[in-house]
Amino acid sequence: MSILVNKNTKLVIQGITGRDGKFHTGKMKEYGTNVVAGVSPGKEGLLIDGIPVFNSVAGAVKATGANTSIIFVPAAFAADAILEASEAGIELVVCISEGLPIQDMIRVTPILKQNGTLLIGPNCPGIITPNEALIGILPANIFKKGNIGFISRSGTLTYEVVNLLTENNFGQTTCVGIGGDPVAGLYFIDLLERFENDPETIAVVVIGEIGGDAEEQAAQFIAEKMTKPVVAFIAGQTAPPGKRMGHAGAIISSGSGTAEEKIAAFNKAGVPVAKEPNEIPELLREVLKK
Repeated sequence: MSILVNKNTKLVIQGITGRDGKFHTGKMKEYGTNVVAGVSPGKEGLLIDGIPVFNSVAGAVKATGANTSIIFVPAAFAADAILEASEAGIELVVCISEGLPIQDMIRVTPILKQNGTLLIGPNCPGIITPNEALIGILPANIFKKGNIGFISRSGTLTYEVVNLLTENNFGQTTCVGIGGDPVAGLYFIDLLERFENDPETIAVVVIGEIGGDAEEQAAQFIAEKMTKPVVAFIAGQTAPPGKRMGHAGAIISSGSGTAEEKIAAFNKAGVPVAKEPNEIPELLREVLKK
């Protein structure tokens, strides 16, 4: 099993004719992802890497039965691309585009909810179920099939930590990079709940960041609802208050969103927090012995 994507996922690529879209289409297809269509207005009839291009998502869905979409379009058009996918009946949208205005995401979010569309991102590296489907810009070679769930708010740390897991023989069921934007799609709790219900996942690694209170909410959910062990790491532990770190969401003001608070919340929920990423495999070994 896995969560959200698998070998039956049928993927449509919005923005397939652009530089990034074209490059990552090749990588996803090479990995074995079932890429069934691309969308680029005015380019219908083209074939890219053997993949048919359509003018609209609705046209692509009708012709191919696509159920998942990935978006590689400029930030100014990304919200409309998300809505187009949702209105066409796409079940899961992965938005790679970064720099989406917050007001665009505020406009889009209730419509997605109403349509029952799930969103990962924006400004994220995507999702992978190893050996089945890669939907994003993740470097495929570091992932390995296994039974650890993985959720990360930090892009670069995703690669570092997954590499550590794989080197230590902790393969993954599904890995999700949720992005760090203040208004985003699926977040820690949504994904923790799915991993809790996934029979193949035996433990979950969570990579959080300073800023906001998503990690504190996740800790509360773990304490109240999860039976599977969770191990965490908080990026930005050395950040000074008021300093903007990396993602748009990672701004801390005194008394909220600090690394100390997040670590305390996780510890209270019985979740060990690594001081350095390289401690994560050892912490996993310890929680899985219990």
